[in-house]
Amino acid sequence: MKNKYFGTDGIRGTVNQGNITGEKFFKFGLATGTYFKNQKRAKQIAIIAKDTRLSGYTLEPALVSGLVSGGMHVFTLGPLPTNGLAMLTKSMKANMGIMITASHNPYHDNGLKLFGPDGMKLSDKIEKKIEKLIDAKNTKQLTNPKSLGRVKRLEDGNERYIKILKENFPRKFNLKGTKIILDCANGASYKAAPKLLKELGAKVISIGVNPNGFNINEKCGSTYPSKIKSAVKKHKAHVGISFDGDADRIIMCDEKGKIINGDQIIAMLARRWKFKKILKGGVIGTLMSNYGLESFLRKEKIKFFRSKVGDRYVKEKMKKLNFNLGGEQSGHIILGNFATTGDGLLVALEVLFSLRKGKKASKLLNVFKPLPQVLENVRVKDKNLVNKTKSKTAIKKASKIMGRNGRLLVRKSGTEPKIRIMAESYDRNLILKCIKIIKRSIR
Repeated sequence: MKNKYFGTDGIRGTVNQGNITGEKFFKFGLATGTYFKNQKRAKQIAIIAKDTRLSGYTLEPALVSGLVSGGMHVFTLGPLPTNGLAMLTKSMKANMGIMITASHNPYHDNGLKLFGPDGMKLSDKIEKKIEKLIDAKNTKQLTNPKSLGRVKRLEDGNERYIKILKENFPRKFNLKGTKIILDCANGASYKAAPKLLKELGAKVISIGVNPNGFNINEKCGSTYPSKIKSAVKKHKAHVGISFDGDADRIIMCDEKGKIINGDQIIAMLARRWKFKKILKGGVIGTLMSNYGLESFLRKEKIKFFRSKVGDRYVKEKMKKLNFNLGGEQSGHIILGNFATTGDGLLVALEVLFSLRKGKKASKLLNVFKPLPQVLENVRVKDKNLVNKTKSKTAIKKASKIMGRNGRLLVRKSGTEPKIRIMAESYDRNLILKCIKIIKRSIR
């Protein structure tokens, strides 16, 4: 059964419409606070971080109000990468963590991502339980006046996060002599990422570190990698690093200006971790992972399984199979030894650690030859068009034409009003033909 509020990655939508209103965020705060209350604890704690959208200033107070009304004490951290929140939720022994963000979406969208006390994103099962609480009468969840929570702002959230990241690497690790182009998408990493890389000795040329509330992901960040591509060439940098709005995604660029997606980064890490004997089990990808990655891992004798699209589904499968590496082509990459969710900055450090001693990014990160793949994101008013007879017939027709010469995947976006069409084949003309058939049916 489809969730009422939660999508692929939390709750997301247009600000001041539907679920993204102050009224709804009060209910979200009250419901989640009620669910995560642990009566064995003397103090009930929730922590909140956000990205740089202007709408965060309207939604955060409503969320805080709901949590406090339910008896939660709240710490607000301000702009902080999503995995920074996950890490601090665990290290501060909080009942829960909430990230106010719409990730890679434009500024006019916002939403939230929820984390349990273990720093893990919530399962579908828990989300359904919370949805019932959201729709229940508030009066049963409201605490008595004596038990209301308190609110405190923590100014050192980024410093705490940076400290945790550094602890995952040898003390002697430094980036002296490395020139890096860094694009923070005018988002949540604009403070932490430049600060950490500079502390490690790198020469950092920063892009997207001047948020104004409206420019998050605007022609910058991981969905606009041409920004780091041109900057790497201009400044003759060793590597380019690009995050999305909440910094749980990473896309890179080698010194020659070639864009490196999540699949290539995963392949590099898998091979390296296997050699270092720290790879556990194998690798989890998604339905969107390029077949070239699967083929490469098979040749390396590394197990590979696919999950549903979404890094929380990747993590769930990693946990189930006891794997410690997984991720998505889009740049959500989970390093299971260190993190519970995607972390662009952590992955960047792991790659940079591999690049030390004069290694070139072009040699390290171009691991396999990808199967030609085209992804079309079709904006629609109604995502359920994909389930209509006309669309189903078109998909069936395209699949028959594709046959055994490739792979087709058509799905509703869990984060945007779009239908995503992915096609893979060595025959590019066949790819375009099949996509065209499907696109006609949903427009």
